[in-house]
Amino acid sequence: MLRALALGGVAALVACGAPIPPEAPPPLPSQPPAAQTLPAPASPAADGMPPTARRRLVRELRDDLARKRSLADGGGRAWFEPKRPRVTAESAHRLRMVYEAGERGIAPGGSILLETKKWWYWSPAQSRDPDAPGYVTAATRAAGVELELRDVPATGTSIEVGGVAIEIDGRSLRAGERVEIVFGAGPSLAQVDAFAERGERLWLQVDGDGDGVRGLVEDSPTLDVEAAAPTQLWAVLPSTARVGDTIPLRIAQLDRRANWSRVPGRVALAASEGLDVPAEVALRDGRAEVPVRVASSGVLRVHVSGLQGSSARSNPVVVLPQTRRVLWADLHGHSHFSDGTGLPEDYFRFARDVAGLDVAVLTDHDHVGRRTLDEAPDRWREIRGQVEAFHAPGRFVTILGYEWTSWIHGHRHVLYFGEDGAIYSAADPAHESPVQLWAALRGKQALTFAHHSAGGPIATNWAIAPDPELEPVTEITSVHGSSEAPDSEPRIHQPVRGNFVRDVLARGARLGFVGSGDSHDGHPGLAHVGNPGGGGLAAILSEDATREGVLEALRARRVYATSGPRIHLDVTLDGAPMGSVVPAKSARLSALVVGEDAVGRVDLIRSGVVVRSVPGEGRGRIGFVEPIADLRAGETLYVRAVQEDGGTAWSSPFFVERPPR
Repeated sequence: MLRALALGGVAALVACGAPIPPEAPPPLPSQPPAAQTLPAPASPAADGMPPTARRRLVRELRDDLARKRSLADGGGRAWFEPKRPRVTAESAHRLRMVYEAGERGIAPGGSILLETKKWWYWSPAQSRDPDAPGYVTAATRAAGVELELRDVPATGTSIEVGGVAIEIDGRSLRAGERVEIVFGAGPSLAQVDAFAERGERLWLQVDGDGDGVRGLVEDSPTLDVEAAAPTQLWAVLPSTARVGDTIPLRIAQLDRRANWSRVPGRVALAASEGLDVPAEVALRDGRAEVPVRVASSGVLRVHVSGLQGSSARSNPVVVLPQTRRVLWADLHGHSHFSDGTGLPEDYFRFARDVAGLDVAVLTDHDHVGRRTLDEAPDRWREIRGQVEAFHAPGRFVTILGYEWTSWIHGHRHVLYFGEDGAIYSAADPAHESPVQLWAALRGKQALTFAHHSAGGPIATNWAIAPDPELEPVTEITSVHGSSEAPDSEPRIHQPVRGNFVRDVLARGARLGFVGSGDSHDGHPGLAHVGNPGGGGLAAILSEDATREGVLEALRARRVYATSGPRIHLDVTLDGAPMGSVVPAKSARLSALVVGEDAVGRVDLIRSGVVVRSVPGEGRGRIGFVEPIADLRAGETLYVRAVQEDGGTAWSSPFFVERPPR
């Protein structure tokens, strides 16, 4: 196997889920927007790479992997003084740290690099302007050692992460000698992470011999970022229930960035007739789980009011005959084990206790990050351990996974439905193509799916057809936007004409639809709350809340996608569930949509064309039966429901059976 990138520079430049700027999506019209002209992809390159491949990045990665590093590179350790800080999200501070040279020291011409925290709204580290945020100073008591500070920009697709380099001159910095570094030394201080997490690091890199090649200081300074004061409430119920059930209502206080604010509080509850709830609930650590008895049928909700004037309305719980059980899942998100926020333990706790998910997967990158999973087996063991620790069949299903991060063929997720699984890294020549990946997974309880497939940051190479056994679904929405089609909003950035999922269906692929967050903020299940530009969830239709039940539903494509809201979507064709293969004949499509918000419209999409758009007229619930005449072999049919606030749900398609050859 190739040695994966250990410097961590790639994460700062190509992190697949860096938050889209927080501006709200434009309001949707009552009718679907017209398709827009998109640039056509270039012809395949002479080197055989697909036209969207990040060639320069791949070359630089490979060059970096081939570089020789001295034993002094990455040496030493660093810590905060006087103690490990506990800071509030988005607050400004003067952070003092000490670097102590390792046994090989740092030669004249070598350097210590304080990395710029490129994502999550940190102040950039800089040494140019003492009055600006993020100003860095450095000093040493080592006689004869001189320090010179230099800003290092991150350039283009280079693996250089940028920051402030503290260059050593005069004589070597010897083992045990120290450099005192202050980040936020000026009057403007330095703003810290916008997202709460334990164990955040300010990473240092060291070039020990002065040859310009750095190594990561694995023992870099660590701090804890706490949520700010609560500004909003979150309340969530299961989306389906039966009369007589007792179901959990989860309530949590969140700050403005959707961090879980763990201060005590109290809330008042009011519910639809048919749900029995207490009048008040204490939030001892900023959250509560309240048992709610379902007394009668209908579309029911709970309203939560805080004592400080905040309020929340839960998603609807649908209590109707023959309603299929919906398991809500986020199958795609990251911790700071790659390029996200927080620890794996905190990721799963948020998913279960705050977001109220039924199914959660942590998919850190195989070879993006400061200590990458394919180079740090201890991290992969920790993820596996947390997956098993949180797994509670029937209540909360956790699945082992990672992100296969190819900058040639696009990113895919690998999900294992047993207790273990290996990392087949895209940095390894033995597994650098989807075909090689699928060959390694053949025969295992595993599947894959592509994401942000229609555009940035890297489009999927759909010239390699999805494996019909191992890739039954695809992710059509996340924080990056929608890869469904050009007329879907918010559309993915840097879209590639002909690369939308609807185009792939037209070429004969049978793919169910899922959404997931691609959350890098530590908020699985709520990526759309902290990122108004989009998000994603997968709705899994299964009575069996186990790994086996989830795998069976995914393989059967009995799933649907939303952009984050828990929209209830029940669509059948002559009684067959979404995702089914159906015969070529006339049929009747039945649809029920229950939105979190008023439904703006429901589109019926047949073989890539919107053939009917049912107006919502301000209602939160729409049901209809539509006759479908003369379905022909090879056609597809699915439903897209759009709320007035832009939240969207997509049913998995029905696939009309082609005649046997």
